[in-house]
Amino acid sequence: MGGAATFNIMLNYLDASFDEFKDVRKGSNIRYLVREAAFSAFSVFFTQSPSFLAYQESMEKNTGNNNARTIFGIHGIPSDNQIRNLLDPTQAEVLAPVFLKTLTYLESTEKLETYRHIENSLLVILDETGYFYSEKLNCPCCSVKHHKDGRVSYSHSAITPVIAAPGNSKVISLPPEFIRPQDGSDKEDCENRAAKRWLAKWGEHLRERNVTILGDDLYSRQPVIESIKEQNCHYILVCKPQSHRWLSENIANSEFTNDINEICIKKWTGKEKHTYTYRFQNGVPLRDTKDALLVNWIELVVTDETGKIIFKNAYITDYLITKENAPEIVEAGRTRWKIENENNNTLKTKGYHLEHNYGHGKENLSEVLFSLILISFLFHTVLEMFDKRYTLIRKNLPTRSTFFNDIRALTRYICFMDWNDMLLFMLKGLELADPDG
Repeated sequence: MGGAATFNIMLNYLDASFDEFKDVRKGSNIRYLVREAAFSAFSVFFTQSPSFLAYQESMEKNTGNNNARTIFGIHGIPSDNQIRNLLDPTQAEVLAPVFLKTLTYLESTEKLETYRHIENSLLVILDETGYFYSEKLNCPCCSVKHHKDGRVSYSHSAITPVIAAPGNSKVISLPPEFIRPQDGSDKEDCENRAAKRWLAKWGEHLRERNVTILGDDLYSRQPVIESIKEQNCHYILVCKPQSHRWLSENIANSEFTNDINEICIKKWTGKEKHTYTYRFQNGVPLRDTKDALLVNWIELVVTDETGKIIFKNAYITDYLITKENAPEIVEAGRTRWKIENENNNTLKTKGYHLEHNYGHGKENLSEVLFSLILISFLFHTVLEMFDKRYTLIRKNLPTRSTFFNDIRALTRYICFMDWNDMLLFMLKGLELADPDG
């Protein structure tokens, strides 16, 4: 499948979801469609150009055409305030099909197979990230915190699940789950409750794909694990001794009776030799209750040639641990850090400006815009997989910021026929042969 076709397929996924957006306006004096407002917002995030729409309005006045129309199919560009007002009534969940259709598309092309790891499963990482904080602005969806010094703060955060794999720099975004006040609950929402909601919502999509859930120590609690098992998923979760004292005491007793299994593997880093020591035990009670789940515990300690510890962490899993699969289980567990580096950090520092307040709204605006940012990141990831022209240009420019700086400049001054026309122009300027012939 070519890059141009992939770009259009992804736009069609978006268009289908935009058709489901609410239009609460009454009367016939409607100048802009809601889908135009939605595509306008998306175009800003996709091009990483805050002034993209202003540039296109200027180009339209001067030439009678613009890139918002030719690339994104936007025939009328609403003002910033109009975009916010038109998007606010729609819940962000309407955009979830874009993530799921993209996942199915990747499956159909077998790209998803490169992400499979332990026992041919997909590693899905759950983690929370914050994207708004204020002591003044707020909306009904805000989480509220009363500080000891009397201050009241308002924030937005969400779980941003991704599919990842060891050795693969790309993560695949899945539908987010927002942490917000829940109807009918007198408890403040939290990451664990949001994780259980996410698992319940998308369980059928997980079950059919053979998924292993990864997460930090916060998730290695019995209620979350039970939710994971209800969806017939596996898990490998960080398990810190200080937050699992009962389990840790059982491990200590097993050490005393020599019931802990241990293997050591020497690895050459290219500079020095490191020792990887795996210690594990199967069938350990997770907590001090009659209904405690039995989990399988494994610890990795990495030391250098002097014996200095350079890494240490422990995990619990439902995979039966053996000396043969212990390294693979830990490798999967350690993949959890990719949600910080390849996902959250990229979204906050690599041009997506996830924490910028693009608009708070009175209902759903901040969540809708947050989802559109995730989708733009997903688009870029998929284009890197399929669009040879896109990938070659990115590879031959010094940094990713150079690429988007060029996009901003080019779309300000030149109207292209479509996305593919712009890439061909860039290839010619860089004196690169067209990889698609």
